[in-house]
Amino acid sequence: MKAVRLVATGHQTSLRLHDESVPNPGRQEVLIRVYAASLNSRDQAVLNGPYDAVTKKNGIPLSDGAGEVVAIGEDVTRVKIGDRVAANCSVHWIGGSFVPDYASGSVGFALDGMLAEYALLHENAFVHLPAYMSYVEAACLPCAAVAAWSSLNLNTPLQPGQTVLTQGTGGVALFSLQIARMFGARVLAITSSDEKAEKLKALGAESVVNYTRFPDWERQILALTDGRGVDKVIDVVGGETIVKSAASTRIRGEIVMAGALGGLGGGLPVVDVLYRSLVIASATIGPRANFEALLQAMTMHQVRPVIDRIYPLAEYGEAYRRLESRKHVGKVVIDVVN
Repeated sequence: MKAVRLVATGHQTSLRLHDESVPNPGRQEVLIRVYAASLNSRDQAVLNGPYDAVTKKNGIPLSDGAGEVVAIGEDVTRVKIGDRVAANCSVHWIGGSFVPDYASGSVGFALDGMLAEYALLHENAFVHLPAYMSYVEAACLPCAAVAAWSSLNLNTPLQPGQTVLTQGTGGVALFSLQIARMFGARVLAITSSDEKAEKLKALGAESVVNYTRFPDWERQILALTDGRGVDKVIDVVGGETIVKSAASTRIRGEIVMAGALGGLGGGLPVVDVLYRSLVIASATIGPRANFEALLQAMTMHQVRPVIDRIYPLAEYGEAYRRLESRKHVGKVVIDVVN
């Protein structure tokens, strides 16, 4: 089989395509033929390094992928040969809160991931795909979509009529928009261009603020909410943006950190959190139960992920460069079979 592996040389990490033997499943293991995989910002972060995660030496990257079960080991009961499946990002995180032990089952980091023609994982990882969804579409979901679902329901369940603020046009932001609309919530968004703003509106955003034109975009968000602020912010930027996110949030509102594209600084004044009783938390993607709930909701509404570009496996380097450019709108996908 063809497989892309991380290669560490000194302080540099790169990618290299290999020809390898197809692995055989052991007890409770499942082998899938990977049809498609997709990239997330943390996959690029591993190359930029250093990245604070348990990472297998010379491992196969990418947490996101979908495919067909082609072989099963002894005592496998959750799937059968021929099933269409995707894997949760944390193999043994079935439900409940995250605990540190789950890090040892992180697909694409502690374990070999999806940037290969075949993937071998414990049966606990897998969820069944709805019939309407293609492998390319399903490969977009495990990290970004589950993170968006978990973020919107992390502290309190999302309610119809609430207002959600999203940031940008990456995977988590777009899935947050789509999920919020499924719930009947109002969505406001910020982005960097009028072109991207039109795409967000087409997906259901009520209003979009171009932050390059309005650097103090939090004032625009407050005006759009009659000075009250939004109920929930899905902050994928961090850095100095967290201060503006807090200013955009209502008293006793929620901010969920679902990324750190803007760095780890920020300096949010503690008085803002205390005085306004803000709830600030971080999302760690989510358990398999969240993935299954997400798929049920998407099936009910026939929602499809937004895909920016699809690359063949041989052009995996171009896919990474597309992600790094931050010009993408939606998910960058690798078609493993074409």
